[in-house]
Amino acid sequence: MRTIITLLMVAFTASLMAEGYQVNLQGQKNTGMGHTGTGFLLGPSIIHFNPGGLALYDKKMSFNAGVSTIFSNNIFQGAEGLYEAQTENPIGTPFYFYGSYKINDDLAVGLGVNTPYGNSLKWEDDWAGRYLINSISMRSIHIQPTVSYKINDWLSAGVGMTVALNSVELNKSIPITGPNGDSEIDLEGSTTTFGVNAGLMFTLTEQLSAGISYRSQMKAKVTGGTATLDVPEALIANGTFPDETGFSATLPLPNNINFGVAYKVTEKLLVALDINYVQWSVYDSLVFDFEDNTPAFQDSRNPREYSNTMIYRLGAQYDLMDELTLRAGAYYDATPTNDEYYTPETPGANKIGLSGGATIRPFENFEIDLSMLYIHGQKREAEYVPDNFKGTYYTNAFIPGIGLTYSF
Repeated sequence: MRTIITLLMVAFTASLMAEGYQVNLQGQKNTGMGHTGTGFLLGPSIIHFNPGGLALYDKKMSFNAGVSTIFSNNIFQGAEGLYEAQTENPIGTPFYFYGSYKINDDLAVGLGVNTPYGNSLKWEDDWAGRYLINSISMRSIHIQPTVSYKINDWLSAGVGMTVALNSVELNKSIPITGPNGDSEIDLEGSTTTFGVNAGLMFTLTEQLSAGISYRSQMKAKVTGGTATLDVPEALIANGTFPDETGFSATLPLPNNINFGVAYKVTEKLLVALDINYVQWSVYDSLVFDFEDNTPAFQDSRNPREYSNTMIYRLGAQYDLMDELTLRAGAYYDATPTNDEYYTPETPGANKIGLSGGATIRPFENFEIDLSMLYIHGQKREAEYVPDNFKGTYYTNAFIPGIGLTYSF
């Protein structure tokens, strides 16, 4: 029984955090260009991408809101392809809202609300990896008041305080047979965390601009989580398991260092390059401290040993006419996951993203932003050593999005 509970807790550590939980959909214009935006201005979404650029926005007041719909699919194949399972994922709907106000020629303020982290995944019933994960729903809403100042003709700076509202729900099976089949355990928790988003924007020439931004690490410390066990009543009655208990855990959210450059090739054509450095190595282990322990239900410390990663992004924008702008982009996103601790709660893989988009201006001061992103996860053969669970994973996603911008 102690072995069962140890494996159970190890599985939870993987379920709470993985490469797939960082959602890069913070502006439809940006998404259409491969989610670039650190080194140039595409409207009030600069509040997220580089607060330093907000002071360069020439609109007195602007509002931008949008939503994307994630249609994702994950397939697992067992050894030699003799077994296959896939997910039945709910549709994800990350959203954003930005508002900006120009106080004077050099000073601007803004507010951003978006969802840069989250994941919803559900594997089919009774699949082979049910003792690792059945379903997960992770949500994180970020609220960021921002101030930006134009220091001189070639440099502006900005900073925002980030307040993150986080919650997670997990379900997995336990290899203990009850009256309705496998037992299960649910884990629910929420926490509020704080961080900083700061940046500099450089106007090097009329055609060339660049930027650098830093989004700080946040430690999401859950102190009031609830673990609920659905096990045979006899095991609860004899004290082998609690039926419900609280827990605490600290989840490190990695910092991001972003560099971007943009060049205006012609009056109509702009090209951009972004590089994102994500310090995933902060996620080396995760500890669960349960309020009620038994000999079979102990606290746990579990290694993750993630690696730092880079994301390379390329985008282009073409002003076809006053009423229509077209965009296209691509990126490569390397996975931080460790081959020895790979779990199927958010199947990690090196990912290639291809995107396109457009802005339509039906009348003055109003824009409709459209984007489409396809993400292909490269074939991944991996194993979760503590459970000796290994196989091949295939992942992909289609993500259409729409946004509205009104400025005056």
